[in-house]
Amino acid sequence: MVNGHKPRDVVLLDALDILPRSVIQQRVWRTVRDGRDPLEGSKSRGRWGHDGIETLYASGVKDGSVAEIYSLLSAQPVFPSKPKWLTYQVQADLEGVACLPTLPALAELGVDLDRYHLREYGRTQEIADAALFLGFTGMIVPSARWDCYNLVVFTERIDPGQLVLEGTPSPVDWDEWRGRTRSRT
Repeated sequence: MVNGHKPRDVVLLDALDILPRSVIQQRVWRTVRDGRDPLEGSKSRGRWGHDGIETLYASGVKDGSVAEIYSLLSAQPVFPSKPKWLTYQVQADLEGVACLPTLPALAELGVDLDRYHLREYGRTQEIADAALFLGFTGMIVPSARWDCYNLVVFTERIDPGQLVLEGTPSPVDWDEWRGRTRSRT
């Protein structure tokens, strides 16, 4: 270990380094608790981040963004009913994004697809750490919670104005969302 960081997987670094640095210019959705800046990242220990990596998660579709938060809240002993949540539209204009939009692309990097939906983040955190180390600004990855992609942004790698809020946020009505999504299955 050097400076408290374990050595990076050289094979993983090589596999990521050959990916093109893609340009992303599209609308994505981000769901956050009311009162939180929707353009602020977090250093939480999520699927694509860990202590030391500030990430901002967004989704290619609105329901994908809501599904990610719903999954987190549902993991609590009691679903929190008091906090209000808002979904924002964000225009993302980024260069240098690693595109890994399919599960087979993740499998090639050593992600166990049978366990991807679980909260076992070791390999995905290694991938994110390697991508940040190589200078990527973010990653397009499959959502584990909805049939869509997620955009993970390494906020330390972007400039102001590369993520811009559009329109008015919409409040999340958990009862309505649960009822609507259950009727789809």
